[in-house]
Amino acid sequence: MFYRKKGFKALILAIAVLICSFIFAPVGAYADNGDGLYLGGFPAGFVLSTTKVEVVGLCDVLTENGMCSPAREAGIKAGDIIDKINGEKVNKTSDINDFVAREYKKYDFEIIRDSEPLTLSVKPVKELSSGGKRVGVLVKDSINGIGTVTYIDKTNNKFASLGHPITDANGNLMKINGGTVYNSIIYDVKKGVRGTPGELRGAFESSVIGDAKINCSCGVYGTLSDKFACSKLIKVEKASIDEVSVGTAYIYSTVYGKEAKMYKISIVKVDKNNKDNRNFVIKVDDKELLEKTGGIVQGMSGSPILQNGKLIGAVTHVFINDPTRGYGIGIDKMMSSY
Repeated sequence: MFYRKKGFKALILAIAVLICSFIFAPVGAYADNGDGLYLGGFPAGFVLSTTKVEVVGLCDVLTENGMCSPAREAGIKAGDIIDKINGEKVNKTSDINDFVAREYKKYDFEIIRDSEPLTLSVKPVKELSSGGKRVGVLVKDSINGIGTVTYIDKTNNKFASLGHPITDANGNLMKINGGTVYNSIIYDVKKGVRGTPGELRGAFESSVIGDAKINCSCGVYGTLSDKFACSKLIKVEKASIDEVSVGTAYIYSTVYGKEAKMYKISIVKVDKNNKDNRNFVIKVDDKELLEKTGGIVQGMSGSPILQNGKLIGAVTHVFINDPTRGYGIGIDKMMSSY
């Protein structure tokens, strides 16, 4: 339920978002910036560098003989992944210009299209203005979107978010080469209805939460910025999944602005051994949240779940046919991932 923006070089843009839901009652004291575990529940903007270079468009190159697009003529299409050029791995957009600039007799582009490999021969042309060789392709090696921070581990200077991996269009986990995570603000919500998930909409701010390090099955993790302060966060203890029971719980969520609030939910089912990290089935009971969002919406993944004043996990997914219900991951699984 990480909502990501599609497009070329999108960065600090208003984005469809997510956020979190939370809790009720006193679960702890506000932080004093000391070590310990702190509740997240606030939105974050992710700009992540990936290890895949995706074609987002084709363009013409102006040459002394007029306009042409070698990539289009070779059969390259938007959505293709440029995996290798002449057998050399392409990990970032700049690799393409580096490889094309070399004096090869031929340029074989190894493409991944709809999960299938394909080799296309491309003949670069010399651009009139720069004199450099070009193939006429627009590519990206990053993704961005908004999600929710689950917790801050001040002792180890780490943060965790989302509770689930960021995946590509085919559902495969996307490897990342780092990235930056920004503070964000929620400015609107599209209410969820049966069959159509809602979404929180937000915008990136300039202040930084930290650096993203890994994208794994339990979420996106990273290191905190030296300037990040915990003074307005709530210090909390965690509880293992063996302590979780069916019944009342809360999610900590931000559905407008930057202030997280407690919302009442029910734990409907506990499955500690679930292989897909769907350790809880939850149901939103809070009338205020149901009125604002219809239940769980895209962007709420990562929202902390609490029971008996302790952090037990995070929201991960919504039921498409019932937005009042969704899944959650146990906190032990999240904390053991990074």
